[in-house]
Amino acid sequence: MAQITLDNLAHSYLANPSDEGDYALKELNHTWRDGEAYALLGPSGCGKSTLLNIISGLLIPSHGRVLFGDTDVTRLPTAERNIAQVFQFPVVYDTMTVRENLAFPLKNRGMDGAEIARRVGRVAKMIDVEAVLDRKARGLTADAKQKISLGRGMVREDVNALLFDEPLTVIDPHMKWELRTQLKKLHADFGHTMIYVTHDQTEALTFADKVVVMFDGRVVQIGTPEELFQTPEHTFVGYFIGSPGMNVLPARIEGRTAHLDAGSVPLGAGYGALSGKVEIGVRPEFVSLSSTEGLPVEIVRVEDVGRHKIIRAKLSGKALNIIADEGTEIGADMTRVTFDPDHVNVYADDWRVAPSGAHATGEAA
Repeated sequence: MAQITLDNLAHSYLANPSDEGDYALKELNHTWRDGEAYALLGPSGCGKSTLLNIISGLLIPSHGRVLFGDTDVTRLPTAERNIAQVFQFPVVYDTMTVRENLAFPLKNRGMDGAEIARRVGRVAKMIDVEAVLDRKARGLTADAKQKISLGRGMVREDVNALLFDEPLTVIDPHMKWELRTQLKKLHADFGHTMIYVTHDQTEALTFADKVVVMFDGRVVQIGTPEELFQTPEHTFVGYFIGSPGMNVLPARIEGRTAHLDAGSVPLGAGYGALSGKVEIGVRPEFVSLSSTEGLPVEIVRVEDVGRHKIIRAKLSGKALNIIADEGTEIGADMTRVTFDPDHVNVYADDWRVAPSGAHATGEAA
C-alpha cells in the first residue's frame, strides 16, 4: 500500500501544446493518503481516465511526477508499480477456468498453493462465482467475466493500489450494488489504497472515502460526499452532484444579502466586495414554497417520485428546482419561495467564495 503524490502533474496528447486548452489533464498537485478509497468522478472527456492511466503507468505524463510513498514511479512500467487494475470491459483468459483465472496473478508470484487456494476461495465467495469455479471462462456472460476481472484485482493483498476504470459498466444493476458493497468490505478488511473511476455519482458517493470531482481536465474539488453536497467548491460540482443539481442564480452580493432580479434574499454570513460573474447556489432541498413570503415564482409542474416531490418552477424566467417532502400539499396559492440562508453558497467566476473571516471547507485544485 502507498501514499500517492501527484506533483506538478499535467498531460497533453499533442506533441507541442501551446496553451492550457491543449492539455487533457491540467496541472495539479495532490497527495492521496495511504489506505483511503478515492473515486474519480466526472463526465466523459474530463480527464479521469487519463489521470488513472498515468498513475497505473500506462501513460507517461507530459510533465510532473507520480510518487508511491517516497519512490518516483513516473517512468516505471506498470509491472514494476505493484498495482492491480480492473478495466471497463472484462479481461479474462477464456481457455482457463474461473479458478485458474483468479489464481493466475498469485501463481505468477510463486505463492504457496495452500495460500492461493485460500485467497481464491475467499474472493470467489465474495463475488459469487463459487458454483462456476471449474468452468472455462469462455462460455460465461459479460457480467460474469467482469466479476472474474474484479476478483483477480482483489485476490492480491500486497499491492500498492487497486485501480478500477468504470468496472461495473457491464454489470446488472442489482449486482452493481452487491459488488460495491464487497469492494467497501475489502477496503475495510485490508486497507488498500483504492482509486475508482466513474461517471456515476451514486457509485462514487457510495464507494469512496473521498470523491475527486473532475471537470474539463481539472480537479475542481476533493471531498467527502457531505462536503460535496453542502459546500460545492465549483458550480460544476453543485450541478453534477445531486438529483436535481444545485440551483445557480445570478446575483449581486452586499454583505449578508444577495440581490436577484426577483428580489433580495438573506445570506447566512457576510461577504466582501466581489467582481466577475457572481452567482448564488442553493440546493433544491433548501428551497421552500410559501404562500406568504419570499420571491415570486411560477410553478411549471410537480413530479412525485415517491420519496419526495420535485417542483419545477421559474424564478424571473430562470429554471428553479424545489424538493418537498412526499406528503407536502402544493396549494394553488403557494407561489413564493424562500431559501435557507445557512445553505446558500456564493460563487465568483464559478468558484465558491468563503464568507468574510472564514475558509472554504472543501479541497479545490
